[in-house]
Amino acid sequence: MSAIIRKIVTVVEETQMEMGRQVSPPTRRAAAIAVIENPFAGKYVEDLSPLIAIGEELGELLSKRAVAALGIDGSKAQSYGKAAAVGENGELEHAAAILHPKMGAPVRKVLGKGAALIPSSKKRSGPGTTLDVPLGHKDAAFVRSHFDGMEVQINDAPRANEIMVAVAVTDSGRPLPRVGGLTVAEIKGEDGLR
Repeated sequence: MSAIIRKIVTVVEETQMEMGRQVSPPTRRAAAIAVIENPFAGKYVEDLSPLIAIGEELGELLSKRAVAALGIDGSKAQSYGKAAAVGENGELEHAAAILHPKMGAPVRKVLGKGAALIPSSKKRSGPGTTLDVPLGHKDAAFVRSHFDGMEVQINDAPRANEIMVAVAVTDSGRPLPRVGGLTVAEIKGEDGLR
């Protein structure tokens, strides 16, 4: 089963100034969001494998769009995250089926690596909901400068029988990070933690 996509929205956020201080180079993050039909809206279905396949399809599509929006090669991306919101006729397990079993592999392929778990969130909500996409460094979860999130919203999604799915990537960490911890220069990228 292929995703029936109603719309795709891509958002780029660039921070050039923070607390009156110049951010150089600017920090940038992008999210690509698909609004898809939920094939299981309003009914209980034991086998969610069609949604798992849709997650794999969207992982590639959305990560390519987010990377293209940043104008960088996928290997230059530093952080990633994913999130989904099901409309009122869906269940959280529909979002989980899209986000977890197979979405990660194509995202990592587009980004050239990704040793760390991809942070995720899911919720049930209606049109205009805010989706908070958690972010973490793609190769080392302990890099505190990259603990972040990106807020996205589509005014008419998700409708009752839809799912809104987002993948976000960054080319940097937070603006002006200074809470210590493992730095990008110290990453080994072997265990997904350090």
